[in-house]
Amino acid sequence: MTARRVVLWRHGQTDYNVAGRLQGQVDIPLNETGRAQAKQAARLVAEFHPALVVSSDLSRAVATAQAAAEFLGLDVVTDERVRERSFGTWEGLHDTEIAERWPEENAAWRAGGHPEGVGAETRGAVATRFAAAVQEHAEALDGEQTLLVVAHGACIAVGITALLGLDADQWAGVRGLGNCHWSVLQASPREPRWRLEAHNIAP
Repeated sequence: MTARRVVLWRHGQTDYNVAGRLQGQVDIPLNETGRAQAKQAARLVAEFHPALVVSSDLSRAVATAQAAAEFLGLDVVTDERVRERSFGTWEGLHDTEIAERWPEENAAWRAGGHPEGVGAETRGAVATRFAAAVQEHAEALDGEQTLLVVAHGACIAVGITALLGLDADQWAGVRGLGNCHWSVLQASPREPRWRLEAHNIAP
């Protein structure tokens, strides 16, 4: 059996989001706005009645997940496989600094390619670990239940790509989510196992 539905929810706002700094796996907490966003969106996300709440182990995701878990009376299960994509030496830097210091690599990244030489994870590597975690947790539920996964913009986008049976290194047609926005995947009886039902939904 596998869950009939997966809800993928991005964390609330952080100070790095406001400043235009690339977060990656830097453990930045929610700011005041982010905490308010999580509290507001949690009421709506809880209406999916998830049976299991899984979160990235980064604090901004855990705090967002806890906002929904409180409504549901559930614990939050952390899984580092749904962490944000690592961006290597770019993490913590402002968008303009990256563009100035690494113009070619930045252009490749903005075009959906891989920024070589900065220590970033490939889209495909992130997609593989994310999709494996989602599938594993979904298979722990029965066919009438919903899985809620709280994670990050880039890893959710490439994770959806993989769960739809596409190559995340070659196809970049899924955009990232806004803060506290969510996407919904519905289980399919045919390959690929999941279909995208809704994407980047705002609270």
